[in-house]
Amino acid sequence: MTTATRDTGALALKPYIRLLTTTQFAFNTGFYAVLPYLAAHLGDGLGMAGWLVGLVLGLRTFSQQGLFVVGGALTDRYGPRPVVLTGCALRIAGFCWLAQAGSTPTVIGAVLLIGFAAALFSPAVESETARAAVAHEHASGTPRAQVLAVFSAAGQAGAFIGPLLGSLLLLLGGGFRSACLAGAVVFVGVLVGHARLMPRGPRRVPAAAAGARTPLGILSDRPFLVLCLAYSCYLLSYNQLYLALPVEVERATGSQGALGGLFALSSLLVVVAQLPLTRWSARRIAPRTALVAGLAVVAAGFAAVPLAPGGPAGLLPGATLVVLLTLGQMLLVPAARGLVPDLVDDRRLGLATGALSSVSGLAVLVGGAATGTLLDTPGPVLWAVLAAVPLAGAGLALTLPSGRGAPSPADAGTDQL
Repeated sequence: MTTATRDTGALALKPYIRLLTTTQFAFNTGFYAVLPYLAAHLGDGLGMAGWLVGLVLGLRTFSQQGLFVVGGALTDRYGPRPVVLTGCALRIAGFCWLAQAGSTPTVIGAVLLIGFAAALFSPAVESETARAAVAHEHASGTPRAQVLAVFSAAGQAGAFIGPLLGSLLLLLGGGFRSACLAGAVVFVGVLVGHARLMPRGPRRVPAAAAGARTPLGILSDRPFLVLCLAYSCYLLSYNQLYLALPVEVERATGSQGALGGLFALSSLLVVVAQLPLTRWSARRIAPRTALVAGLAVVAAGFAAVPLAPGGPAGLLPGATLVVLLTLGQMLLVPAARGLVPDLVDDRRLGLATGALSSVSGLAVLVGGAATGTLLDTPGPVLWAVLAAVPLAGAGLALTLPSGRGAPSPADAGTDQL
């Protein structure tokens, strides 16, 4: 392929990749303008009991993460455009409904709609980004992980800005309803942008074998199943930011007041360091190596907690965990998502992307309860068990194909995304 041809391909893909990346930023901005304040609204604003608040939040997670396979399968069948537009419309309706909901049934209906909306558009956008990243890699020589890293960093930027937007609206006296309506406005913008810019028409591909069109069918593919299990070990470990980290911070400082600062540290690390780190890893190590290394760094984060000195205000162990877990995440997530197109047929990419998230979400649901029972055990035991989880994932990842390695210098001249 000539240089001119490569450049033409890169320029042709550039606006579409930019659209998908902006989409991820907007999704998370609108979502996190609402989510951090939902529990307080349900408990303090609507007077729900604690168990009912937990049930509502769990239903939201299930309707989103658990149904990713539905959005992925629909994307393979109809193409990304109708799935994304439908998901945006449902999320707008869900946020507007939640802003007005005042009873338990209406709140549950609203959060189920919000979660299902994400189960539609997130697999569509993620699988389309992976497909565009592979095409961009072939056209320009830019490793696909770099495109996926931009996508990840954009999502983290939205997760950082969204709560600030929600806090601002609350401080201005608008209340939770204003945060919901602001989230709806963000998704109106996303809907309009995609209606104008996303390519029209369904994807025209031959139908896959009947068994391969189902989640169980795709999970019968051993390498892909191994990737799902390794990724589940990562996601279960990452979930400890919401389970084990608060316990550690409260143990060290007497309250959970410092959690917000540690979460902000994690988001800022991704925004600042994701692209340079992925650019380095994508050109020097194979995707499998990046996946294994990332899981090992996550394990080191857990192992370091009982070893780190107390530090200022006792936060050094928790901060060490956040930094190492985030660095591991930045190494392994683009690599894992970049491996999916190598392990499954392009006709099943949407389903595979959804299955990766759904299997991992199920692992968090089951494993989260198991790890929760360990929180009262002695610290060294707790952190050793938690460190063993990503180490097990690293062992699984070693059995995967190496994935597409770094391109040769002659093929790596175009870095623009």
